[in-house]
Amino acid sequence: MKRKPSVQESPEQNNHNESSDIKGDTNTQENNEGNLSSETEDSATEQAPPVIPDLNEPAPDKVVAEEKTAIEKLAEMQDKYIRLSAEFDNYRKRTLREKMDISKYAAENLILKLLPVMDDFERAISHMGITTDCTSMKEGIDLIYTKFTDFLGQNGVKEIESLNSTFNVDLHDAVAKTQVPEEDRKGKIVDVIQKGYYLQDKVIRHSKVVIGE
Repeated sequence: MKRKPSVQESPEQNNHNESSDIKGDTNTQENNEGNLSSETEDSATEQAPPVIPDLNEPAPDKVVAEEKTAIEKLAEMQDKYIRLSAEFDNYRKRTLREKMDISKYAAENLILKLLPVMDDFERAISHMGITTDCTSMKEGIDLIYTKFTDFLGQNGVKEIESLNSTFNVDLHDAVAKTQVPEEDRKGKIVDVIQKGYYLQDKVIRHSKVVIGE
């Protein structure tokens, strides 16, 4: 029985086979490393929760803008406060000055109305030395008196009626007492030394009177 001769492999074929084996091992190793990497990434993905952005959190630019707006509003309020304080101080000074002027010149209108009466008195005095008609002088003085009385009435000044009235401590000051024969006049005012006056409803001067007893 004849035996088949064995085919011997050439060196080139051996080298080719060895290279194929090395490449196969390399590819297998790379595949294994790729699988490990994929498994690692998958496990990391499973372990780390997804990051969800907070929609309510303001952006940095918006925060800066809001801070600037707050500073501007504060500066505006401070400016208004300074202006208001200065205006109030000026108003206080002006009011104080007006009050001082009012108290100082309160009688200005009254004096202006009294000056015509003063003019009448001066004219009457100047004619006393050159006139011999006492009747005309008396009439002139009566006119001045009437004019002055009307002026007082127009300004709310009224005489306190005292004569023959009952003594009243709120209206009268008793300066003396005198004996009177009439019974009905005892305890009443029989003489007025100095007239008293009202200003509107207020007693500005008490009457000085003599009381009968």
